[in-house]
Amino acid sequence: MTSNGQKEQLRSIPSVDTVLRDARVGALAGELSLAAVTNLVREVTDGAREAVLDGSPAPELDQITRQILERAERTWRNWPERVINATGVVLHTNLGRAPMSAAAIEAAGRAAAGYSDLEFDLETGKRGSRNSRISQVIADVTGAQAGMAVNNNASAVLLVLSAIAEGKEVIVSRGEAVEIGGGFRIPDVMLRSGAKLIEVGTTNRTYARDYSAAVTGDTAAILKVHPSNFSVQGFTHEPELAELVAVGREHEIPVLNDLGSGTLLDTRRFGMEREPTVQDSITDGAAITMFSGDKLLGGPQAGIICGDRELVDRVAKHPLARAVRMDKMALAALSATLLSYLRESAETEIPIWQMISATAESIQDRAAKWRDAAGRGELKPGRSTVGGGSLPGETLPTTVLAISGESNADSLAAKLRASKPPVIARIHEGELILDPRTVLPEEDKHVISALQSSLRDPGA
Repeated sequence: MTSNGQKEQLRSIPSVDTVLRDARVGALAGELSLAAVTNLVREVTDGAREAVLDGSPAPELDQITRQILERAERTWRNWPERVINATGVVLHTNLGRAPMSAAAIEAAGRAAAGYSDLEFDLETGKRGSRNSRISQVIADVTGAQAGMAVNNNASAVLLVLSAIAEGKEVIVSRGEAVEIGGGFRIPDVMLRSGAKLIEVGTTNRTYARDYSAAVTGDTAAILKVHPSNFSVQGFTHEPELAELVAVGREHEIPVLNDLGSGTLLDTRRFGMEREPTVQDSITDGAAITMFSGDKLLGGPQAGIICGDRELVDRVAKHPLARAVRMDKMALAALSATLLSYLRESAETEIPIWQMISATAESIQDRAAKWRDAAGRGELKPGRSTVGGGSLPGETLPTTVLAISGESNADSLAAKLRASKPPVIARIHEGELILDPRTVLPEEDKHVISALQSSLRDPGA
């Protein structure tokens, strides 16, 4: 039962109309939808009433107004908001993975700003294909006969299996029937595609002869899945792609190669273990190769399919292809990204490769400038990671700025996240760690400003 005191408190809560007459809320309603602001005011005042019934004092008008403005800022700001990644994880999934090149950003902007020849042939004046141009660029970069792009690599695998193996068997190594991430499991994808999974070998050791023995008259394909976000070591064996291609040719069935992250550059050049390249997959004879666009390629989210023209055409004509196609902005960004590889300028134009190829000296110099400008912190050796489900276990040497002392690392990290633009750091053994490798050089001034402001705060 509501007490007399609670009733008095409830009556003191400002009405919706009273709150809307506040100049600050009125200005908000003038900028946005009056109906949306009214609903927000109603939610906040209803919440205040519930709090009073739970024993809390009634908020005053100023408190309610500030709560409304804070909620509006959180809910109705532009999103996603650009942040500065100082974590040292190059492909940070939570932060949107690969930042795109200037050329890709410009291309996406041009596609968005007006009309385009997305599905129009400028030479004939007739309807064109949105896939024909990207197919040629993919082919030129990878060495494949043809290509196409869909909205992510999970879609690419689902579409390829649906088009090539629906109602038929697909042979997969038991050690490759894996979950890649976000609940994306190869057996589940096969089930949705209508293909029947035939597992061969064991978790740790599978041979080419295992695939050959499993082929029946109902076999549509062999699927190889590259474990791009984990590694198995020790007593292991897996056949090379070329061995599987030989099995496929013997039985006249295609080999489908899911590279996951996929790379067009030789990772050994940057001091890392060899990651299978897309070009190697094509050269070794995979009928279809699939890989991501927003990981080691360094472009927009995409699933790229390339290989034999007849199979790519069959995949492109499948009804599911329309459901998973890319929009014009992503296609424009992907095309611009691929052209950087065609120009052999990916290391200088694509941000993730700029980060991966950055020298130890340049990173140390930048960390020292941060420290000197902030007036706090210590330079320490560290390791950056590629992340994003790519190159598992691979790290790169770096120099980090570590800030410790009386300040609370969690509090300082929160202050950096509240800066404009937000700076995202990490915490290790009670220290705040900032890694220059994953910060674009033009963002250094923002990191320095955020550090200076956060460390000036008495709470720092």
